This record gives sequence, structure tokens and C-alpha cells, in this order.
Amino acid sequence: MRLPEIFEVLVITLSDRAAAGEYSDLSGPAVRERLEAFFREEGWKSVIRMELIPDDPLRLSELIKDSAESANLIITTGGTGIGPRDITVDTIAPLITRGIPGIMEFIRVKYGMEKPNALLSRGIAGIAGKSLIYTLPGSVKAVEEYMTEILRTLKHTVLMQYGIDSHARH
Repeated sequence: MRLPEIFEVLVITLSDRAAAGEYSDLSGPAVRERLEAFFREEGWKSVIRMELIPDDPLRLSELIKDSAESANLIITTGGTGIGPRDITVDTIAPLITRGIPGIMEFIRVKYGMEKPNALLSRGIAGIAGKSLIYTLPGSVKAVEEYMTEILRTLKHTVLMQYGIDSHARH
């Protein structure tokens, strides 16, 4: 298999208040910034599409299902906690066919050592269709922490996803 010539990326922010215009979405753009830098450093071309939606499970499910065969990478921000409107994980989990639990477990433990509230995030990672999916909390600080760890492994994860042996000597 080969890597895509252009990586199709979807960043979804879930927030009732930001979707209603009560405040600006800051976490989605923070994800986009980090991804743009990553793709630039790797020399990989990408197109990043942004979506801002309320905490609506039907809308999120349709968006993921519609994008799972076209997007190479989907990152959500928001809705990973335990509140009554935190629906991201419960909506996406049934769509994931191959889970990648280690990365999110590591992030929770690493940042939970200093801030125990970080252990309350239920974020997940995995593959649905041809999309690699990560669900991040909605705060900009959490996005920075999660993206730091995700980007440390993203190149290897993508190579594995496409069946490319990064350990082979050429």
C-alpha cells in the first residue's frame, strides 16, 4: 500500500455554546494548527476541513459515517467527559472497528499524575472505515497535551495503518 497523495483530515468540534455562537471555537483551530505543522514537517500534503456542531449524537454519527471512507484522519474535540451532554465517546465507540487504547490511556495517566481531573476524560482512538480517529477533550490546554503525545506517534501509526514497514531497511 501507499500513503495518500493528499491526506484528507476532518476536525470536528462538539460544543453546544460555540455552535450557538456564544463564544468562538478555540480548540478546533488549535488541533488544525498542530496538524498543519506536522504535515509540513513530514512533507505530506493535507487538506483540513473544520466542522463545528452541537453535542448531537445523530449529527456526529452521520458526520463520522459519511467521512469514514473519505477522510484519512478525524480528530474530535469536546464531549469526552462524564457530563450529560458529553456524547462523543459513546457515539463514536460503536463505529470503531479497531481500537487503539494505549495512546489515550497513556495520555490520561501522564497528565493525570499532576492533574487528577485529567483521568475523567473518556477519549478513545481507533479506526473506522479508512479513518484514523482520535477524540480529544474540548479545552485548548487539553488539546495541546493530547496533540503533543498523538503527534509523537502519528507518523508510525499512519505507516502501520497503510501497511508500510517503517523498520525495513532500504
